[in-house]
Amino acid sequence: MEGRGLAKGSLHQQNTSRTPSRVGVRSALERVRRAAAGDKQVRFTALLHHVYNVAHLSVAYHALKRDAAPGIDGQTWEHYGQACQESLADLAERLKRGAYRAKPVKRAYIAKADGRPRPLGIPTLEDKIVQRTTAEVLNAIYETDFVDFSYGFRPGRNPHHALDALYVGLLTKKVNWVLDADIRGFFEAIDHGWLVKFLEHRIADRRVVRLIQKWLNAGVLADGTRTWSETGTPQGGSISPLLANVYLHYVFDLWARWWRRKQAHGDMVIVRYADDFIVGFQHRAEAERFLTELRERFAKFGLELHPEKTRLLEFGAFAAENRRRAGKGKPETFDFLGFTHICGKKRNGRFTVVRQTIRRRLQAKLSAVKAELRRRLHDPLPQVGAWLRSVVGGHLRYYGVPMNSAALHLFRFQVLRHWQRALARRSHKGRVAWERMRRLADRWLPPARICHPYPLRRLGVIT
Repeated sequence: MEGRGLAKGSLHQQNTSRTPSRVGVRSALERVRRAAAGDKQVRFTALLHHVYNVAHLSVAYHALKRDAAPGIDGQTWEHYGQACQESLADLAERLKRGAYRAKPVKRAYIAKADGRPRPLGIPTLEDKIVQRTTAEVLNAIYETDFVDFSYGFRPGRNPHHALDALYVGLLTKKVNWVLDADIRGFFEAIDHGWLVKFLEHRIADRRVVRLIQKWLNAGVLADGTRTWSETGTPQGGSISPLLANVYLHYVFDLWARWWRRKQAHGDMVIVRYADDFIVGFQHRAEAERFLTELRERFAKFGLELHPEKTRLLEFGAFAAENRRRAGKGKPETFDFLGFTHICGKKRNGRFTVVRQTIRRRLQAKLSAVKAELRRRLHDPLPQVGAWLRSVVGGHLRYYGVPMNSAALHLFRFQVLRHWQRALARRSHKGRVAWERMRRLADRWLPPARICHPYPLRRLGVIT
């Protein structure tokens, strides 16, 4: 299925690096990738040897975050690295003879943008290593299968690629209606039985399938109590994003692509990032029919659209005029990947899509900065300035899209105001002059500027 192995030769003739490097791993999996791309029906019968390869495990280990929280065994990256090669060799041997056992993940919670807690699973370090290696192997297969409008958690793709595709689709296609959809509790609703069936379409190596089942059935440890479920993949594991993409590839992507080709008579635009997706339609009747059939399809696979977050709204070049004549006010907006999308106009009066930072995201980030400044109240000024530079710089690099400059300037200004109040709290005068804050801003805070070109220009360069 994967062809013959490499013949022995001199160092420069080998396609696998002798040092642990991502380049070497990808080179070793190139035969798998070529076989998967050459035949969409082929099933791979021998994949586990790529997983228990010590070089591949070493690459996965060095790619992990060194300061990540430990799992239930308390094993940290540094502690594991004290005898790295011996530990990885032992792990590879256990994987080879089937003695590897997945441990339950530790339950933790992180705050969502709306303030609600999001459950997060923290696997043990060895589980992270094996999951990352397995995901690298499976990516070689599924990256040749995944459709073009899927952008979430895929190598070489990021949120701005999805935002660019949506922007260009809304401007260049005849889109008058937008379906803003969200799947309720997607990661907790993934059915294990269906997921295994989907994997077996391509993976005939039962050892790899059983390895994935070990992680699905490992359970969750919370407050000393271990629980199991027949649905869901714990968020936080390296394998979870790939499994989620595989599940939605068969449940949504292939079906939506077929629907666009066979059922839609007008233009139709699809962009999916993880469990959030936007679908644009030319005709309202087709949009309503798609939504009805989508609910039925999701119900078959144990999924449900969120009733409050799923909306069908009028959006496009003619939405403003149509709603004005109907007396309905301005066109509705929708949120996607941190931006509020608004029907707007260019200086020449032509339709465009205005993307602005979601207000609650902006407020949540400023609240987090304020709380952290209080915690760092007595830290040295250069240390706080360097931290704020990274915070503001990261915010600008993500949200610095055209026509969003007002929100960028507001964020930088509010960060500076919070910094001024924090410095005033530790000053014996109880205040800090604004002239001094301007000097600090020039020294530490990056200027608010647009970091991304217009999507039509960037997408034109890429394609």
